[in-house]
Amino acid sequence: MNAPEVGGAVQRTFGEPVLTLENIGLGFGGVKAIDGVSFEVRRGEIMAIIGPNGAGKSSMLNCINGFYKPQVGTITFKGRTMPAMDPHFAASNGIARTFQNIALFRGMSTLDNLMTGRVLKMKRGFFWQALHWGPAQKEELENRAYVEHVIDFLEIQAIRRTPVGRLPYGLQKRVELGRALAMEPEILLLDEPMAGMNVEEKQDMSRFILEVNEEFGTTIVLIEHDMGVVMDISDHVVVLDYGRKIADGTPDEVRANQQVIDAYLGVSHD
Repeated sequence: MNAPEVGGAVQRTFGEPVLTLENIGLGFGGVKAIDGVSFEVRRGEIMAIIGPNGAGKSSMLNCINGFYKPQVGTITFKGRTMPAMDPHFAASNGIARTFQNIALFRGMSTLDNLMTGRVLKMKRGFFWQALHWGPAQKEELENRAYVEHVIDFLEIQAIRRTPVGRLPYGLQKRVELGRALAMEPEILLLDEPMAGMNVEEKQDMSRFILEVNEEFGTTIVLIEHDMGVVMDISDHVVVLDYGRKIADGTPDEVRANQQVIDAYLGVSHD
């Protein structure tokens, strides 16, 4: 895979589809949150899902990680096709998620929050963990070493012992990214990772997302409202409007799509 370039200056090539969604439909009462949406996510790409408020973007991420169960359609992941994703299957097979609203343990330190991302990697039973000796101690040291690697990667060494509730918003978002990375995901789902950030914080987060994709080889699916960011860091963009897919392509293709322009400008058609 070619090295990532900001702004789509170089067209990158990717592997086979790692995740395929076919004709996904999701409704709440009489409201269709997602209406017949299909797309593929290829291994190694950064894909953005964009659209106006209420377009169904977060609902789509919730279908991918199994929090919502679509009424229609199929999801294929790692060669397994299913009507709905099982959350445990998703997490244990390499799908990690961050959220619009920060979901950290505020009274725990940065280090301890990241360690919670290693829970599924801990294979020793309760007996060994209670003794904290032998195989369990070795396993904990290995998991802690990986978390320390993530801390160094995200440049948050100075706050490793700080309770996250005391951290400024931008650093809390970085800690949440770190906890997701601690799971060693193959697919990382980022729900508005830059919401509420200032320009400098957005630049830092954009850099980390690109470096996660390049250095870890992680496939990334993100929702983001800042179109400058989306066009700079994404390889592939899917656009939703009122639960329907209205565009699917490269950032340049989507930028020039009249339906996308109309959706964001609020143009009505009689």
